[in-house]
Amino acid sequence: MNKKKYNIYSFYRFLKIKDKSKIKYLLDHYFTEKTIKGTILLAHEGINGSIAGTVKDIEITMKLIKKLLKIRKLDLKINEVDFLPFNRIKVRLKKEIVSLGKGNINVQKLKGELIEPSEWNQILEDKNTEVIDVRNLFEIKIGKFKRAINPNTNSFREFPKMIKKMNLKKNKRIAMYCTGGIRCEKASSYLKMEGYKNVVQLSGGILNYLEYTKNEKSNSLWNGECFVFDNRVAVNKYLKKGKYIQCYGCRRPITKRETKSELYAKGVSCPYCFYERSNSQKKNSLMRQKQIEARSMQKKI
Repeated sequence: MNKKKYNIYSFYRFLKIKDKSKIKYLLDHYFTEKTIKGTILLAHEGINGSIAGTVKDIEITMKLIKKLLKIRKLDLKINEVDFLPFNRIKVRLKKEIVSLGKGNINVQKLKGELIEPSEWNQILEDKNTEVIDVRNLFEIKIGKFKRAINPNTNSFREFPKMIKKMNLKKNKRIAMYCTGGIRCEKASSYLKMEGYKNVVQLSGGILNYLEYTKNEKSNSLWNGECFVFDNRVAVNKYLKKGKYIQCYGCRRPITKRETKSELYAKGVSCPYCFYERSNSQKKNSLMRQKQIEARSMQKKI
């Protein structure tokens, strides 16, 4: 018996949205009649989303989103899976679709030059280019491009402070990459606003590069796995579900071996967050985990 196939659509676009509350209302109403799961963020600066469903439902959904935003194009990546990797659908109103905390930045005007995956290896091999991974510490730990600089951020909002500490020359070529393109698009705009002259970024991010190298069978310079923000946790270089699972206490990717640690409790903590989380947080997580397991048992009965 063939498993049912679903598509994951990850998309974003920086554009001015004046009536985000109205768009949220219309999308919330629409999703009550569709088996679509995932998250959509709406802000005055644009839209950012990752949703999954059947091919038919998701294509209709994307047409509706474009109609509501009065646009024809979104930066879009599509991945086929055999299960829905999200638990529910959420449409949220935010101040930023990706939080940098530096106020209004004209991303449409300032963003760095896009480098296609077919040309990215040349960037990586150019010793005169500083390659910066814009993602967070836990993401970089499980996979990165060779020679990439780790800015040691725990959140994207720390990027401006950490980039300042690097003391990069403002006429030096800087190449940035992230998971799907949205963070380095905003980060490159911030750097150009700060006076950096030669800023480029990997078009479509790591996922776009892996899609290209998978199909072209070209030399991939990616090492490890890529963290993704859904229940797959991470994907390998062939864009298939990777070997990591997720700690639902801190959302970090962990190995099966790490679940054997005495500091690991399912849904509560792992070796990375056991000492970070308060007793109150652990208690609340434990209650939540028991509720999840109770609902799961009821479904089986």
